Amino acid sequence: MASSPNSNSSKPILDGVFAIHKPTSITSSQVIRDVQAHLTPSALFQPWLRSEEDRKASESHNQQRKRSSWKARQASKVKMGHGGTLDPLATGVLILGVGSGTKSLNRFLTCTKSYDTVVLFGAATDTYDTEGKVVARKPYEHITRDKVEQALEKFRGEIMQRPPIFSALRVQGKRLYEYAREGKEVPVEIQERPVTVENLELVEWMEGGSHDWKWPVHDADKETKGVVEKVLHFGGATGVASTAQEGETTGKRKHEEVEDETVNGTVTDSQVPSSPKRVKSSPDPVASGALPETHNLAEASTIPAPGSSEPVASAPEPATSTTEPCPAPAVRLRMTVTSGFYVRSLAHDLGAAVDSLGIMANLVRTRQGDFEIGRNVLEYTELADGEEVWGPRVSAMLKDWQGAEAGREGDGPREVASNRVEGEKRVAKPAVRARVRRNSSSDEG
Repeated sequence: MASSPNSNSSKPILDGVFAIHKPTSITSSQVIRDVQAHLTPSALFQPWLRSEEDRKASESHNQQRKRSSWKARQASKVKMGHGGTLDPLATGVLILGVGSGTKSLNRFLTCTKSYDTVVLFGAATDTYDTEGKVVARKPYEHITRDKVEQALEKFRGEIMQRPPIFSALRVQGKRLYEYAREGKEVPVEIQERPVTVENLELVEWMEGGSHDWKWPVHDADKETKGVVEKVLHFGGATGVASTAQEGETTGKRKHEEVEDETVNGTVTDSQVPSSPKRVKSSPDPVASGALPETHNLAEASTIPAPGSSEPVASAPEPATSTTEPCPAPAVRLRMTVTSGFYVRSLAHDLGAAVDSLGIMANLVRTRQGDFEIGRNVLEYTELADGEEVWGPRVSAMLKDWQGAEAGREGDGPREVASNRVEGEKRVAKPAVRARVRRNSSSDEG
């Protein structure tokens, strides 16, 4: 993707891929809208917008007729999308494509990713994290750092992992979270799938009462608890009474990253149809399978658009706030994993491995492909500082991307990013790559 001069300007047309540090409490789609609101009126992207208008004007009459009247009336915006979402309460690397860079985004769905996460012991929830509702409790006093270190050995390398019941994976044409929300038992067993954990280490041990992580304050209703227990079979766990208020949603977005539905031109997690001879219990290879975005979190931008006088939206108070410190221990883990890995499932399985229960309390994506926090990722707060601050950084990152792409094209056929990320070994499996190609024509955000 080499820079090219615009007919109406001597400035180059910038497009490509860069990354931003997503903050907590907003969706990945909202991040795109926020960034788009800053890029579209900027001087940096006027050449791209003029080029897009010229392209539309040069279309044939039939091509123009194919455009819906609604779409034709919309003001031009910089085309954007992302290469795999982060859930609202998670933070970290969110890869963004601009213009023709959106065509390269689905290579990031299969690249390795690095995470920091916190696992809190002693309780299980329907969603495997602290955003869910408690379905069981189990003793935790026997858990020590050494016991956790020993248990982590079985989670390194090539392992089999079972996706959470609250996920977007399909079974017989229906997403798992839909079964859970409706209080229905999944008709077939949720199958384990192979994933690779390239690195996994315990970086912090937190004794009970010494940290700020909390168990959820809400218990699951009877129906949800029954469905989860049938799937998970908590051995020796204590069930919880039904205290959830009717009408409360149990399908909140999870902290886990997921490649979800389309928004303005990137890749999608649309399910690839399975063979009709086989039950659809296989996960989509390009999706981590978290739940669809809900709107009980503040959807408003945390950074106003240029020239806006709108107040900054405040993040909602966490539902896990309690006055007493949690008596159970917690651990902070650091890992590098392949596509399709569920951090929530690791938290759940680690709890079982130490003869207790575990839930994910926090998640930060520190690296995805070549993009790493603290090295080549734009800070979200820089948007509020104006184009004079974020403009040079975005320009430099896009030019770096264009240069790398030009070099890749000159070296021959491109490889999927996950196969040739600096310092990494080849990790993508042929079957995964084939299925990703079938989705490569999709547009998402």
